[in-house]
Parts: sequence; C-alpha cells; structure tokens
Amino acid sequence: MASSSVTLSLCSAFSTHCNVTSRRSSVILSSLSKPSLNLTKPVSGFLSPSTASTSRPAFPVAPKFAESVLEAEQETTDVEATVVSDVAEDKPKREEIFAVVMVGGRQYIVFPGRYLYTQRLKDASVNDQIVLNKVLLVGTKTHTYIGKPVVTNATVHAVVENQGLNDKVVVFKYKPKKKYRRNIGHRQPNTRIKITGITGYEEYPASPNVPV
Repeated sequence: MASSSVTLSLCSAFSTHCNVTSRRSSVILSSLSKPSLNLTKPVSGFLSPSTASTSRPAFPVAPKFAESVLEAEQETTDVEATVVSDVAEDKPKREEIFAVVMVGGRQYIVFPGRYLYTQRLKDASVNDQIVLNKVLLVGTKTHTYIGKPVVTNATVHAVVENQGLNDKVVVFKYKPKKKYRRNIGHRQPNTRIKITGITGYEEYPASPNVPV
C-alpha cells in the first residue's frame, strides 16, 4: 500500500508540472505572435511612411540618346581596327637572315634593317654606301654558310648614318707620397652604320640546319 501511494503522489506531481510548463509555453508563444509595435501608426520621433517616401531624392533618368552614342562608338572602333589590320598586312616581312662580319679586327652580328656602332671609318662620310667583305658566317632559316675563313662572294651592304663619339672614359692616375694625380677623360670616335642587306652567299656550299 505504501508503494502504491508513493507512485500516485509522483504521478500527480508530474501532471501538475506538465500543466505549468504547457501554460508558460502558450503564454510565450502568444506574446511572440503579437507585434509589440504597430508600424501602420506613426510613432513620435520617426517619419511616417508617406513623409519617408516623399523625402527620398529622385534619381535622374538616363537620356534616350545614350544607346545611340554607344552604338556610334562601337562603329568607330570597328573601323579603326580594320584600318590598322590593313596597314599591318601591307608591311613587307623582314627577311630572316643574319651574318657575322669583321670590322676593324672585331666581329659583329648584323641583321638587315638594324644599326651598328663600329670603330671610326676614316674615309667614310654621312650617307655613304659601304660594302663589308669580311663575312665569316651567314645564317638563314634553313641553311648555315660557314666561311673558311670567310664566305666567298658574300657581302654586307650598309649606309653610314653618323660619325660620333663614345661615352667618356675617365683615366685617373695616382702615386702615393709623391703628390702625383692625373684625371684624364677620353671619348673614342665611332661610326654608326645601318645594315641594308646581305647578298652573294647563295653559291657558297651550305650545311642544313639540324632541328633541336
């Protein structure tokens, strides 16, 4: 009998606890479902919806001719692109050839259309056409002509552009405890030439280029 009374008391206590918790949860849900602030009514210190809508700045509307301006710009760019492509196609392709030539005891690699600074050529003046005969090697896209020691009948044609001077080189001499100091500047004279062409190497025996 004592155990049955104890179980009955526990069941009654549990049922009352469940009723209390259910009531509390219902109160909380009802409070959450009801809005605490009515947005339809104006509140003191805030702007009403009508005034807020009227106070917003009106953004300027883009003009109707903007699309026509963009179309005109696209048309001009297309025309410029076609003109540039036509000019690029009209330019002749440079010949893929080079040579090694000796001038004044020095060896230079020359390409048609490029310029070169050499030692002063005494007998040459500006705009004179000169011919360089000491050609040691000629290379093309498919063959290589190696001279022994020079490539016979091969010549490099050039035009003298300017007779000038190199950058200054300072020569400083000093002897300790002798009060001897010398500061001398020197500028070596040079000649600027432009390579116009390489000819006369076709009949020389050549070796084919080996692909790497």
